[in-house]
Formats: sequence, structure tokens, C-alpha cells
Amino acid sequence: MTALSVKPGQRFTLPDWHTNSHLISADAERQRSASHQVRQEARALRNETNNQTKWDEHDNQTRLAERISSVNRWKETLDKCLADIDAEIDALAKVKEAAERALQAKNLPLDVSIECLTLRESRRAIDVVRDPVEEELHKEVKVIDKAKRQLQQRVNEAFEQLCLLQEAHQQLSCDHRCKMEALEIDRVCLSLNVNSPNISFKVNPTRVPDGSTALDEWEQNSQCNKERAEAEMKASTELREATVLAIAQTNNELEAQRVATEFALRKRIRDLERAYDELKWQEQNSLEEIAEMEEDIRRLEEDLRRKTQDLKVAHTRLETRTYRPNMELCRDQVQYGLTDEVHQLEGTIRALKQKLAESQDALDALYRQLHRIQTDTGYKASSLVLDNKCMDSRRKLVVPAEKFVPEVDTFNRTTNRALKNGQLELA
Repeated sequence: MTALSVKPGQRFTLPDWHTNSHLISADAERQRSASHQVRQEARALRNETNNQTKWDEHDNQTRLAERISSVNRWKETLDKCLADIDAEIDALAKVKEAAERALQAKNLPLDVSIECLTLRESRRAIDVVRDPVEEELHKEVKVIDKAKRQLQQRVNEAFEQLCLLQEAHQQLSCDHRCKMEALEIDRVCLSLNVNSPNISFKVNPTRVPDGSTALDEWEQNSQCNKERAEAEMKASTELREATVLAIAQTNNELEAQRVATEFALRKRIRDLERAYDELKWQEQNSLEEIAEMEEDIRRLEEDLRRKTQDLKVAHTRLETRTYRPNMELCRDQVQYGLTDEVHQLEGTIRALKQKLAESQDALDALYRQLHRIQTDTGYKASSLVLDNKCMDSRRKLVVPAEKFVPEVDTFNRTTNRALKNGQLELA
């Protein structure tokens, strides 16, 4: 009998075998059913999560696009507001410069008025009178001072308004820069997808950053900046209009006062000329006045020659200084002084020539009047001789002829010699 190599195991019965087969089949069916259930649930979950993910991504893409559009609208609004405020700053700066120029231009009329008042203080004796010219000059000084105060106030207000505009511009610029950065960031976020190379996990990405603001606060901030800029621009526009009006008003007031002052001055000059002419006519019968007039004419001619020489010197200095090289050819104080000297000398020469002509005319009038006096004296002497002859002839009526001594010839000869000598002396 052959020996077994392995000890035989437990023996099962046929029913056990069938039972085991049924159990295995049942377990397989159950596992397949469970697996099918899991697969169905997984497919449903995949579909649901894919849809949810896609919709979430779509919604966030839409939100990003809307946010970009909203921020871009505000950026465009700020762009326009910045352009407007830049234009308003330029316009106000120009008006401020115009007011400053107008203010500077008031210095010359003020200096002229004060100079006129100072010169008129040199009047002497009865001519020191408070005439309409002096009143108009004082009034002109007050008008100029008032205009300068008004213009200075407008300049100060324009400067303050420019500071406010610059501050509003700075706030708008800051808000504009922030929106540009936010637009750039949101556009980068909008362009990201699963294939982007720079995506990664971040540490606590859902945290709320420090300094975060609510949407209402964000929009209110931009709205406040815009409204403030618009308010400052409106105030600047009103200030510009008021400044332009003030410039025109002060110029009109000053021009009207200048016309009034010059009218009073011309009237005073005419009055003085009439008074002078009257005084000259009162002195025309005096031989001493003829001698003084001739001396004055000589002095006028001498002054005219000296002034002509001075003018030549000034002209020569000006012409010589035109050859200064390069940057040395500058309009320095000497240039202005020489130019003023030339103008002053030219005016002086014109005045001296005019006065010389007037003096010569007056001297001629004195000589004509003297000739009339001498001629009338001759007429009177001749009439007197004739009347004396008449008297001698009428003596014959009361005196005998042998006692009559003719005296008319002797009287006539003496009288004629005296007249001739007088005429020679007068000539």
C-alpha cells in the first residue's frame, strides 16, 4: 500500500459545497450592486461638482468683468474730472496772473499821481490853492489804492483757491492711480485659468485683508472726491468771473478818474495861460520888461544850446553802449536812465523852443506897441504944434502988431528937437 504525501484535509459535504457557491454568488451580486451604487453616486457628484464649479467660475468671471467695468467707468469719470480740474487750474492761474499784472500796472498811475501832488506842493504864495486838480489827484490816489486792495484780495483768493484745487487734484490723482492698479489686478485675475503657469495654493487665501472697505464706502469715497473737485471747480469759476469783473471795473474806474483829472488839469492850464497872458499884457508898455525879455531870450537860447549839447552826449552814450558784446548788451539801469534822459531832454528842448517862440512873439508885440506909442506921440506933437500956431495966430486979435513977437517957431524948433531925441533914444 502506497503511503500519502500529504495528510488529507477536512472533508465537506455536498450541501456545504452548494451553500458555499450560493454565498459567493450572493456576495458577488451584493458587491456589484454596492459598486454600481457608488459609481452612480460618483457620476452624479462629478456632474454636480463640475456644473457647480463651472457656474461658480462663470459667475466669478462675470463678477470680475462687471467689477472691471464699474472701476473703469469710475476711472473714466475721474479722467474727465482730472482733465476739467487741470483746465480750471490753468484758467485760474492765468486769471491770477492777469490780476497780478493789473495790480502791477496800477503802480505807475499811483506814482504819477503822487509825483503830481508832490510837484504841486512846490507852488508858492497865492498859487498854493486847493483847486479841482488837487482834489481830483487825491481822489485818483484813493481810487488807485482801492483798486489795488481789491485786486490784491482777488489775487489772494485765487491763490487760496488754487491750493484747494491742487489738493482736490491730488486726491483725484491718488484715487485714479488706485483704480488703475485695481483694474490691472482684476484683469490679471480675469485672464487666469487652469492652464495658467502661475497658479498655486496660497496660505489662508480667504482671509479678510487689513484695511478692507465695504463696497458702499468704496463708491462713497470716489463720489466724495468727484463732488469735492466739482465744488472746487465751481467756486474757481465764480472766482475767475469775479476777478475778471474786478479787473475790468477797476480799469474803468481808474480810466474815468484819469479823464476827470486830466480835464481839470487842462482847464487849470488854460486858466493859468490866460492869467499869464494877462500879466504879460499888463507889462507890455515897460522898457524894463523889454530889457528883461531880451535877457530871458538870451538865456533861453543859451539853455537850448546847452540842452542840445546834453542831448548829443546822451545820444552818443546810448549809441556807444549798443556796441557792448554778447550778454553785456543788457537793458540795465543805465540804459533806462539814458533813455529817460533823452526823452526828458527832447521834451525840454521842445518846451524851450516853444517858449522861445512865445517870448520872441511877445517881444515883437512890445516893439509894435512901442512903435504905436511913438507914432501916436508924433501925432500928438504935430497936433500940439498946429494948436500952438493957432494960438499964436489968435494973439493977433488982442496984441498990437508992433508988439507981437512970434514965439511959435522957437517953440516948434525946441519941441521938434526934443521929440527927435526922444525917438532916437527909444529906437
